[in-house]
Amino acid sequence: MIERPDGTPLPRHFFDRPVLEVAPDLLGRTLVRRTAEGTIELRLTEVEAYAGDIDPGSHAFRGRTARNDVMFGPPGHAYVYFTYGMWHCLNLVCGPVGRASGVLLRAGEILSGAEQVRKRRLSARNDKELAKGPARLATGLGVDRALNGTDVCSGHDAPLSILTGTPPPSDLVRNGPRTGVGGDGAPHPWRYWIDGDPTVSPYRAHTPRRRTT
Repeated sequence: MIERPDGTPLPRHFFDRPVLEVAPDLLGRTLVRRTAEGTIELRLTEVEAYAGDIDPGSHAFRGRTARNDVMFGPPGHAYVYFTYGMWHCLNLVCGPVGRASGVLLRAGEILSGAEQVRKRRLSARNDKELAKGPARLATGLGVDRALNGTDVCSGHDAPLSILTGTPPPSDLVRNGPRTGVGGDGAPHPWRYWIDGDPTVSPYRAHTPRRRTT
């Protein structure tokens, strides 16, 4: 049986650590999304770590820009980006100010508020697919760039927060290459997931884009 969190947001110092410590420690935690329609709770089952200027797969690898500015700020804030001209993805900033590391929230199990999520995810064949992948997670929770920079440690009324809880047993935590990351960042085994959980998204290796002539 899954232990429900006690409603206390994770403190700032939880995120003020190296990203490779924070990422696996987020598994099993509950992401809370508060909207005008109600509250959604999601148990995190899959995440990926991105390590800033030492990580070619990170948006911050080549330095600070208007797009990634939040990543360089205080830990415990949301970094939301728009990709492929279609989807948003939700990340949590980690480490000290200026290091620009973060954790991409890839998948999770909806614990409450499923009715609200289903309305946004009409293509989902079942509830296990409601947040099975980073774009699906953000879409289902109604996350967009308006939430970029949100402080997830600020309290019970924040639009986004991460609650304390009991992480999965260590023997159920797996890690491997990140989905869709190519180049020098491809080999890093910085994707973490709960083994056997049906909400975890399938791994896909990077596929280079073909040049059009």
